[in-house]
Amino acid sequence: MTVLIRQFQVELGADRQLPLRFNIAPTQDILVIRDTDAGRELTLMRWGFISPWSKDPNRGPLLINTRAETAAEKPAFRSAFKSRRCLIPADGFYEWKKAGNKKQPHYFRVAGGQLFAFAGLWEKWQAIESCTILTTEANELSAQIHDRMPVILSSNDYSEWLDPLAKEPGKLLTPFPASEMSAIPVNPIVNNARNEGPECVEPVEVA
Repeated sequence: MTVLIRQFQVELGADRQLPLRFNIAPTQDILVIRDTDAGRELTLMRWGFISPWSKDPNRGPLLINTRAETAAEKPAFRSAFKSRRCLIPADGFYEWKKAGNKKQPHYFRVAGGQLFAFAGLWEKWQAIESCTILTTEANELSAQIHDRMPVILSSNDYSEWLDPLAKEPGKLLTPFPASEMSAIPVNPIVNNARNEGPECVEPVEVA
């Protein structure tokens, strides 16, 4: 927790308890960092962007990911891209590779296992705040598993991404260097969203 506060320059209330998560599923709450008039704020939001004109958040597409190349122009995300950008802190993410009739999960991390941030957008629908993670083309490592990957921001770019006055935030949405990442096959129990705990990131051998 101290690392999160220091790296992202946010304040965390003494009464707030943040559980350690290993298997976050769409529609669940995830940590989000955004800029406010009082400074950076750490809050929880629903993972799955709800469009402002949505009639029912439980219907329609589940917008957990959004293509970075088109987010600034698409009606659903245009306003959020302009003024409601956010950081989504994490220390890893999963991608799945088809192996026969099964899908083998792979756990991706930044070198050294350090905390990092995805580029995200957030929106408010009635009383619900929700978010989406921007994706870009895969780097050489991620391309072995999937043709897309989440946008991982350099820590030097956090302030610019959060700044609604930034002139060209889109230039930050590039693939993270493959040389600064690692990936390993992990326990398939992560395929079930009900499973939680460090067992989800246990390495496994793949034939």
